[in-house]
Amino acid sequence: MSTTAVKETGAVDISKEMLISSDSHIMEPADLWERQMPASQSDRVPKFSADVGDAKPGGFEGKERVKEMAVDGVSAEVLYPTKGLRLFAIEDPETQEAAFRIGNDYMAEYCAAAPDRLWGIPMISVYNIPNAIKELERCKKMGLKGALIWQVPPEHLRFTTEHYEELWAAAEDLDMPVNLHILSGFNYSRFSGSGTTSPVDAYRNSVNTKLNDAVTSVFDLLFTGAMDRYPKLKFVLVENEVGWIPFVMYQWDRYVHRFGPKRPIPISELPSFYVNRQVYSTFIDDLPGGHTLHVWGEDNCMWSNDYPHAASTWPDSKEVIDRDLGHLAPEVFSKIVRENVTRLYKLPTVARL
Repeated sequence: MSTTAVKETGAVDISKEMLISSDSHIMEPADLWERQMPASQSDRVPKFSADVGDAKPGGFEGKERVKEMAVDGVSAEVLYPTKGLRLFAIEDPETQEAAFRIGNDYMAEYCAAAPDRLWGIPMISVYNIPNAIKELERCKKMGLKGALIWQVPPEHLRFTTEHYEELWAAAEDLDMPVNLHILSGFNYSRFSGSGTTSPVDAYRNSVNTKLNDAVTSVFDLLFTGAMDRYPKLKFVLVENEVGWIPFVMYQWDRYVHRFGPKRPIPISELPSFYVNRQVYSTFIDDLPGGHTLHVWGEDNCMWSNDYPHAASTWPDSKEVIDRDLGHLAPEVFSKIVRENVTRLYKLPTVARL
């Protein structure tokens, strides 16, 4: 399907719709951790340079952000870190925990500029699970939503291990969805900026490698029974787009149905049951995904604008939404652009900007 496909006629008037972005970002100060980390740990945190490409005022200042949201027709946003994503590759547990606390405090402070429109997702270090639960509880008290953990764990802590059991239980009990954002953890992004990646591999990473990371994480969580054991726990794939999910889900079902008796796994239903019940996914610009929602995703997919990153659709989000989603029935459209994210995080009623 071409990205220039003509929009199908629909009943949605985009100009009248309220939009909530399920994945936008703050821009942490380049020296945030350098200033606040204990001296004994400061040399274990990456050094960040000043922002250039994504340096819109609203990325750094909540009140300015609301003005820029209005330009894009967006009334509220769920926020993720930017520089903080690189911290998931820190291999020293105590250093990562300290760095995440600093980042989470900054996120809460940023969102306080517009608490009725901005909701942050905290970073949770999961090397030490008891400490992870304490930080999750602290962040919930601060009004933050969910639990951002690495999408790609180190090999010895893969999601196939029992390491995370107490965290899953706590996140389910606290009603804090577990968020898996692209480029977090032990994947190729650890080496970004090294200058060693060829153009071909850069393209491979941008699509193939990132997709494989997402497929592997969901597979490990589902096929080893975490979703079966914790039926109320939600998992959120962030910035992985959505068009691939119906295909993968169908193939998983096909093979479990075919080989289930011979190859038993610790789930009581077909994989699609768990994906439908517990997996949510955000997307920015996914034309094929917008045209497969009748197969999967009407209640699980959540639109985002990724502001202020280079991939963002700001300030033209409504044009992209109209192209990708304008053909949908009004009741489905409203789920994708605001209702699913509101339900997932139990957001309060938002006044339209």
